[in-house]
This record gives sequence, structure tokens and C-alpha cells, in this order.
Amino acid sequence: MPALFVTGTGTDIGKTYVSCALIRALKAKGAVVDAFKPVVSGFDPKDAAASDPARLAAALGAPGDVFRIAPRRYLAPLSPNIAARLEGDTLRLDDMVIDAVARAAEIRDGLLLVEGAGGVMSPLTDDKTNLDMVAALGAPVLLVAGSYLGTISHVLTALVALRAAKTAVAAVVMSESLDAPNLVQTAEALKPFLGGVPLFLAPRSETWDAGALADHLLASGRAP
Repeated sequence: MPALFVTGTGTDIGKTYVSCALIRALKAKGAVVDAFKPVVSGFDPKDAAASDPARLAAALGAPGDVFRIAPRRYLAPLSPNIAARLEGDTLRLDDMVIDAVARAAEIRDGLLLVEGAGGVMSPLTDDKTNLDMVAALGAPVLLVAGSYLGTISHVLTALVALRAAKTAVAAVVMSESLDAPNLVQTAEALKPFLGGVPLFLAPRSETWDAGALADHLLASGRAP
């Protein structure tokens, strides 16, 4: 399926920031791209415009598509399964996988960015994680990390889990963390441990262009 699963080494490390920049870069190169967030927690319907799905919709140039991008939205800023339970719902992995496959089929010659909730091993349901969804989709992964002290260990741990699940890793993106060690220095220290997986840097800047990342995905066939 023409999909790329965007996951992270943890929560709030820049997945949506990277996804939005990648969407804009792919669109600038003439690629067809769409976004899907199977479930989002911490979603306040009174402030939907500030949500991650709204940022994805804006990057796509379709600000009215928030609810289409994220069909399962819960208020509590907790793990999706817990947030859903507080509202009387039970999340099922099969439902989210079916929805993602259907969405990918809609764009055919394009790429669907599927953005997970939290990190690689964060729970989506009461007994399944993002890694289980990745495995069920059979999609390659774009792994987003921070640049904080300790991120190297978190990246390598995530890669061990992904490789154990026989998941292809398209690239690692190091998203700059606030009040963290030097971004470039941290990236250089990480590179020797990546086993050839490409590493891209995402400085926190309104002018950051993900063009190099988009070129890599297009050239490697990860993006149609």
C-alpha cells in the first residue's frame, strides 16, 4: 500500500512538525500526498484549530479536513485507549487498520502519511501498540526523534523494536528539542549506530524545508 507510517521515539518530539514540512515539500515537487491520524487524544473540539490534525490539514491546503484526517478524537490527554474508555469507547486495531488501508486506496498514485499517537511502543488499544499497527499495515516507517540528552539510546531502542518486527525504516529525522545539546553534534554521534539508515535534521524554524527528505523518499520509491 502507498503509505508511510510516521512514528517517534516518544511523545511530543515533533512528529506533526516533520509531517507537515514533508507534506509541503512533497506537494511542492508535484507529488500527491494525504494524511491520516488513526486516533488522537488531547483533542479539544472547542480549540480544534490548534490540534495536530488541524496542522496536517493546513499543510495539505485543506483546513476543513480535520475530522476526515482524524476520525477518532478524544478529549483526555492520555493514551488513546484510556482516553477512549473515559468516553465509553473501545479502540480496536483492526478498525484503524481497515480505515488506513481504505484511505490509502483513495489516493492510489499518491502517498498517505499515517501518523501514529506517541512513540513506537505507545499503546493504541488495550493490548496493541503503534508497532502492531505498523506490522499490520506492512508500511515503512519514518522515525522521528528529538535531540535531547538521551535521544541516541531512545532511537537505537526504537530501531531494535522495528527491526525485530521486520519493518523497513525509510529514514530517521532528528527534530530539534528546546534547551538541548547541539543538534548537529548529536546527529553526528548517532550516525555510526544507524546501520546505513539515512538521517535528516529538522531544526525548529518556520523556514525549515523538508525538500531533502522528500527527495530521498521519492528516489527510494517510498513516495510515488
